[in-house]
Amino acid sequence: MAEPLVLFVDDEAPMRQSVAQFLTLSGIAVEALDEPRAALKWLGPDFPGILVSDVRMPGMDGMQLLAAAQAADPELPVLLVTGHGDVPLAVAAMRAGAYDFIEKPFAPERLVDSIRRALEKRRLVIENRGLRRQVAGGPEIARRLIGTAPAIDALRRDILDLAATDVAVLIHGETGTGKELVARCLHDFGPRGHHAFVALNCGAIPDNMVESELFGHESGAFTGATQRRVGKFEHAHRGTVFLDEIESMPLAAQVKVLRALQEKTLERLGSNKVIAVDLRAIAATKTDLRALSDQGGFREDLYYRLGVVELHLPPLRERREDIPLLFESFVAEAATRHGRPAPVPAPALLDRLMAQDWPGNVRELRNAAERFALGLRSGGGGTQGAAEPVGAGLGDRVAAFERQAIDQALRAAGGDIALVMATLDLPRRTLNEKMARYGLERSHYLRK
Repeated sequence: MAEPLVLFVDDEAPMRQSVAQFLTLSGIAVEALDEPRAALKWLGPDFPGILVSDVRMPGMDGMQLLAAAQAADPELPVLLVTGHGDVPLAVAAMRAGAYDFIEKPFAPERLVDSIRRALEKRRLVIENRGLRRQVAGGPEIARRLIGTAPAIDALRRDILDLAATDVAVLIHGETGTGKELVARCLHDFGPRGHHAFVALNCGAIPDNMVESELFGHESGAFTGATQRRVGKFEHAHRGTVFLDEIESMPLAAQVKVLRALQEKTLERLGSNKVIAVDLRAIAATKTDLRALSDQGGFREDLYYRLGVVELHLPPLRERREDIPLLFESFVAEAATRHGRPAPVPAPALLDRLMAQDWPGNVRELRNAAERFALGLRSGGGGTQGAAEPVGAGLGDRVAAFERQAIDQALRAAGGDIALVMATLDLPRRTLNEKMARYGLERSHYLRK
């Protein structure tokens, strides 16, 4: 959970200043706002704090702000403050869902005590939401991030742990390892999942268009800017912005990205208006950003801002045991999409696929599966002549599955027969017979 924050709304400057000062001295982070509508930009299911507001204010009063806050999140604690001693109003506020009602003049300790209790309640609400999300997301994430390799198991656990937080994440991985898929999972399984996920390939934007693409522009800001345009950061408000190939971003733009992430504000090109943005930043790279920053090719401060947590995605050659499962899943998916029966890959094909290094990783394997599903046996990826007939009998299908299961167990165990026996719950003699039947030799799996 992000740092707890108190939004304090009051149109009277002396009250704002005194309350903000007392809360700060009490160790409570506070954002003092002079009008209610400014608070609405902060509110939502993932807001890690509470709202404290005066009741009597011009334009939008505290009761209207309470209603708006309840619409944004019914479980958001809202404390109302008034100097009018209006008992019926206090009753109405509590019935409307206010957490507490404090009458002016009040002892500062009374306010702080109520705020601390409200912040604790908010913390528990968000933690419980995160736990429920992890339970619900468990099976779903296994369908999205397919694989049984230990590295993938650990990655799924990390994603579910991090999804409930607002921490910045830097994803490392070779081309085609699924960096955007991981970013989407971090977004979808977190509290921002019902807001926008905005993906941006930093390497695909011309240098002279980066600032406009990120922060937007006003009409007339530059030649060709005929109308206002909202940038990616503003569009991602309350959601997630995914900065792919972040290493390609020009240094001049990195300065402005760092400021926007730190200050949570931006200005469109051609405008002096400061716009508040609440977003989570996830970045991805296929290079060593730390080494690049040491060489002056990437801002060190932005690297530390983006890389609070780093996730490393394994290349496909380091999780070969997942190749058959991934390939068969991609084949079934492609066959359904094209309205064709799914061909069954023969064991010989799966062996060839597992022997390849796949420099394009999962993306390359998916392309090979697409060709295979379309019957393009000579389309690359080592899939030529390697399908079982669609009408293969049950015995053939069971044998193919059995061979694959033993092959995966041998690879995972590095040829350790005792470990394979325990994994598959097979006696030594039965395992030996099946390995001989399927042409599986222990020496092929021994780790060097």
